[in-house]
Amino acid sequence: MNSDEREAFSRRLKEALKAAGGRADSPTALAHAFNRRYPGQPVSVHAARKWLYGEAIPGQDKLRILAEWLGYSTEWLRYGGATSSGVTRETAAMTLDYELMRAIAALSEPHQAVIRDLVRALKRAERP
Repeated sequence: MNSDEREAFSRRLKEALKAAGGRADSPTALAHAFNRRYPGQPVSVHAARKWLYGEAIPGQDKLRILAEWLGYSTEWLRYGGATSSGVTRETAAMTLDYELMRAIAALSEPHQAVIRDLVRALKRAERP
């Protein structure tokens, strides 16, 4: 893999981060946001910096998580071209729903019960 490929990946990653409303200039923010979504070994800030500055391209498993999170195809994120899907409202909403569900699942059972009760109350309040 040559430096042109790495630099092109870096540009696409920054573009996707900006389009998703994220910071394209912070390896720390990227590492933290990525690690919240990645079930494997967390990536370091140094690794995220390498991605942002065109020094490395993540492996396929990490590319898949990045692409799903940011709403782009894995192929576009890795190779570029015309297969970009862009971040759609549906993709962005699905990402937020996924993050919300993971956050709720991480709560204790009593706190999850509070969330369920709150949702039920909100649903009742919205009935016409």
